[in-house]
Amino acid sequence: MRKRTALIAGGVAGGVAVGAVASAVGRTVSRRRHEQAEPAGPWWDLPPEDLGPIRTFDGTRLAVRAAGDPDAPMLLFVHGFSLDMTTWREQWIDLSADHRCVLMDHRGHGASEHPAGGDLSVRSMGRDIAAVLDAVAPDRPVVIVGHSMGAIAALAMAEVRPDVMATSVAGLVLVGAAASELVRGAMGSITDLLRPRLGSLTSAARRVDRLRKAVLASPTDLRGAVVRLTQFGPDAPSDVVDHVVRLAERASSDVWIEGLAQLLDTDLRHVLARATMPALVIVGEHDRVTPPASGVQLAAALPAGRFVLAEGAGHIAMMERPATVDREIRAFVRSVWPATHPRPPRRSVTRARERR
Repeated sequence: MRKRTALIAGGVAGGVAVGAVASAVGRTVSRRRHEQAEPAGPWWDLPPEDLGPIRTFDGTRLAVRAAGDPDAPMLLFVHGFSLDMTTWREQWIDLSADHRCVLMDHRGHGASEHPAGGDLSVRSMGRDIAAVLDAVAPDRPVVIVGHSMGAIAALAMAEVRPDVMATSVAGLVLVGAAASELVRGAMGSITDLLRPRLGSLTSAARRVDRLRKAVLASPTDLRGAVVRLTQFGPDAPSDVVDHVVRLAERASSDVWIEGLAQLLDTDLRHVLARATMPALVIVGEHDRVTPPASGVQLAAALPAGRFVLAEGAGHIAMMERPATVDREIRAFVRSVWPATHPRPPRRSVTRARERR
């Protein structure tokens, strides 16, 4: 019998990043990186079709956009903690040549509404994903591509909307996700560092938010170095790092406090066996948030899981190694797509960038 595992909140990337500052900031200050600036990439580019707002179960309006032939195999992209759909820019530009690419912002993130009741739980995000599928793909299979917290929310559908999980999801691609003990695992040392032994997770998250703000108020080279140290591989382009810094600046304190606390309190180990569809776990070689060994563990815990290592990448592999991630997604879709659903001929496109 497989060892029961809990799905770690890979989407707590931001929390890990800021928490790591407590031990890294001293040496980082003494050796700030002065990198040659690269022109800022147009990371704000969004898919051309606005499909939103889509109202979810509690009335929250979700931002949803799309690109590609509506009749092509459909991919739904869901982002990680404190990020937004712009982190999938390279994927929708490339993969929309032969797929229908739909992107959404989680509740409280990006252009989506903050829930009136303040519910930022992963389970509610799982219900949000199901609401989007109900709206845009009520009678067709979809491959969900989730990063970090988005991967967890996708798996949460097996608990909160098993009907959608069983009938609509043809496959899962989980980027920067891992299986481990949640609070006593990767986050345990950080929450212990930031709170008294008997303190609440909300108190710990509040301290993380204050530390985040302090880091973001620091000189540009320092905050960029901290984010690079905790989130990326050694050769991540500066404009990619800068974009993630900007997203961390824009995220609300509610996301960083209530959202992070609820994320840390999530235990989904019982749903892994229910995710019986083919699943691909992609983890970066230098991922410090969800290390490769944990990704292997997750792939083994899923009934039809497979693991791929993204060489040279950190936690946000789809931004650092888009060619690798896109190639794996395209091959995965070919392997799982129902034979009864024909794929249109692939159209050629010019990639925005190509990083090896």
